[in-house]
Amino acid sequence: MTINEQPSASSAQLSAQPSASHEQAAPEPATAQAAAPGRPVALITGVGRSIGIGAGIARQLAASGWDIAFTYWTPYDRRMEWGAEDGAAASIARELEKAGARTAAIEADLTGPDAPIRIFDEAEQRLGPVTALILSHAESVDSGLLDTTVEAFDRHFAVNTRASWLLIREYGLRFRGEPGSKPGEPGTGTGASTGTGTGTGTGRIVALTSDHTVGNLPYGASKGALDRITLAAAHELAHLGVTANVVNPGPVDTGWMNDELREALTQGTPLGRLGTPQDTAHLVDFLCSPQGQWVNGQLLKSNGGAAS
Repeated sequence: MTINEQPSASSAQLSAQPSASHEQAAPEPATAQAAAPGRPVALITGVGRSIGIGAGIARQLAASGWDIAFTYWTPYDRRMEWGAEDGAAASIARELEKAGARTAAIEADLTGPDAPIRIFDEAEQRLGPVTALILSHAESVDSGLLDTTVEAFDRHFAVNTRASWLLIREYGLRFRGEPGSKPGEPGTGTGASTGTGTGTGTGRIVALTSDHTVGNLPYGASKGALDRITLAAAHELAHLGVTANVVNPGPVDTGWMNDELREALTQGTPLGRLGTPQDTAHLVDFLCSPQGQWVNGQLLKSNGGAAS
């Protein structure tokens, strides 16, 4: 496990299978939920555990006026040391709905190249066009140069890199915002419901990354490739009024650290504590807001000053 690993994020790998076929039942389709005019839609991958970074981001954006579509993948958590959290998707969805958000929980295995299309199809059908894409999923199994298998290497790149590229591409192909419109302006279907900045684009892409490589070859390498893809989107999607940034959340303990590692990382951080999902969520919330539109094409370290 890496010092930036987000188990909640890592639980989204996709093949939008009906959740009824799994132990973890998702909420009813959002078509049965009351419409909330003026709320933009954020699609967040990797929201499989209630204590994870993905769930923290979802809660923050829901409180800031967004409707939330999110993906999760229970089989990934089940094979990891922290285990699956029964009923997490439904529980998270209920929390978001209490904050005023319409929700769409989508169980998805991102190893399949057709998954992003099906995710966007379901998110749009249930909630409407997607304004913000937050890539918080990850495949992360510790291994180094000498013991990484070809199968593990390929799976990391399929989930962390290829799926992220395909999700960003699908977002760019479908984005319906109007560059220069006011966020939340009627008729655009995009933008946060607060803020009045004119002359700004409304689309947002934020990807979570890691700088860990030693003893974590496939994870670190696939995240490095993700960085390049996301930063390219800041330029290639600029004509759509879309910003794209990468966030390195630093050492955030979402249940994967042992006591020794927790103590070492705490001592290595000037602020004397570990990061929290809320720390990352506050930055993502800002980047998705009208006030954050000038931050673009950046790899931001939100890590409390922790040394690499």
